[in-house]
Amino acid sequence: VVTKSEALQLFAGNPFKQAIITTKVPDDSRTTVYRCGDLVDLCQGPHVAHTGKIKAFAATRHSATNWLGDTDNDSLQRMYGISFPDKKMLKVWKENQEKAKERDHRRIMEKQKLVMFHDLSAGSAFWLPHGARIYNKLIDFIKDHYWKRGFDEVITPNIYNLDLWHQSGHAMHYKDAMFVFDVEGQEWAMKPMNCPGHCLMFKSAIRSYRDLPLRLADFGTLHRNELSGALTGLTRVRRFQQDDGHIFCREDQIEEEVKGSLEFMKSVYTTFGMTYKLELSTRPKKALGDVALWDRAEAALARAMDSFAGKGGWRVNPGDGAFYGPKIDIKVMDAMDRVHQCATVQLDFQLPIRFDLQYTTDSKEKGEQFARPVIVHRAMLGSVERMFAVLCEHYGGKWPFWLSPRQVMLIPVHADFNDFCQQVRDRLHAEGFYADVDLSKATFQKKVRNAQIAQYNFQLVVGANEVSSGSVNVRTRENKVEGEKKVDEFVEMLKKLRADHQ
Repeated sequence: VVTKSEALQLFAGNPFKQAIITTKVPDDSRTTVYRCGDLVDLCQGPHVAHTGKIKAFAATRHSATNWLGDTDNDSLQRMYGISFPDKKMLKVWKENQEKAKERDHRRIMEKQKLVMFHDLSAGSAFWLPHGARIYNKLIDFIKDHYWKRGFDEVITPNIYNLDLWHQSGHAMHYKDAMFVFDVEGQEWAMKPMNCPGHCLMFKSAIRSYRDLPLRLADFGTLHRNELSGALTGLTRVRRFQQDDGHIFCREDQIEEEVKGSLEFMKSVYTTFGMTYKLELSTRPKKALGDVALWDRAEAALARAMDSFAGKGGWRVNPGDGAFYGPKIDIKVMDAMDRVHQCATVQLDFQLPIRFDLQYTTDSKEKGEQFARPVIVHRAMLGSVERMFAVLCEHYGGKWPFWLSPRQVMLIPVHADFNDFCQQVRDRLHAEGFYADVDLSKATFQKKVRNAQIAQYNFQLVVGANEVSSGSVNVRTRENKVEGEKKVDEFVEMLKKLRADHQ
């Protein structure tokens, strides 16, 4: 542990370390440095005690970057590496990395013609027809939950006068990441989040305690001005949508609303075939608001998590809450056991204060006739774009039937049966399924193989017997032959798969 002046002297020959110390370490305070052999490093640590503990090491990749991400600053090379205490662990890691490469959503999106990008709108996805099918299915899936769980959908503007963001406090923290422009001499901005707009909606009418909870949901388009060097496929973009929801509730309703949000989350991720872990992030040092309110809110969250997951089914993450309220961090694991932060449940005490939100209580006592609501911020998918990328890699491009953009391919064994195949395709289309007919001159085996490579869930083979009996011969994507089924029977089977989200 060294003082700021000692650190500046220690790294006198390194202008980058000196810049960090000067800007990040407060005057008259201390910071940490670590020594490992001849290496002395400015770091929060810890470091390994000595390099003898490292038995396997790999340099993984390198990339060009600029100091502090600013293209006007010096050009640098960023090196990435990984180490393990034994060689077997490195071997397993490399095998998993190869699997991850095969499942990379950027590779799958291009191969399946789902999404494209263009330099003329960097960081914003172009959703091709088959990609838009999945995107819209995800949104419809969440909207079905909204209907069952008492949420009202709203639509809010994409651009606001920057005064809104000053009032909400976001301008202070996020202005550099917002698209800001001039409108008749005043600053306006594209919205990076929906919550301030929902606060305006709440405040637009007199609210009673009987009106709460008020659950608003919004798939509004959001924009954040990410640095071009940080843009990565669909995981870091400039234009995106969230399944954004805000619950305005009384303090005594927090526990029930949070539990409902957790049940919502469980249903969504069980459908996706993913597991999760829960953490309660509590009051940070820079927290705003009454400590007693924080304590009551954290206790309500803890009771909701106990009720949902059982005691011991979650852990506390001390001091990691947001400055405006405690939150539940939901860590989701995919098919490769990688951890993703997608869903979130957060309490907010500060926006109701900033927007002076009130509701009438049932009290007649002077000074107690009005109270402030608490806002529960909740998202199940988070960014739909990022969730699309996560699911793409989770499924490895083998989309489950209900989410698949290519569900059925009809394959006539001869051109004489093309018309019947087209009739069946039209029937499936009328029932809301994605069906195509392979009318190419490729061989039968090639048609089947092409359909499997394109990840059609079912291939329907049609010959003379099928035409005469009004049936289809069903094969799965995994080349399992399920045999002949009447068209009506097959349609009913598909309806059940869709309804059960399989």
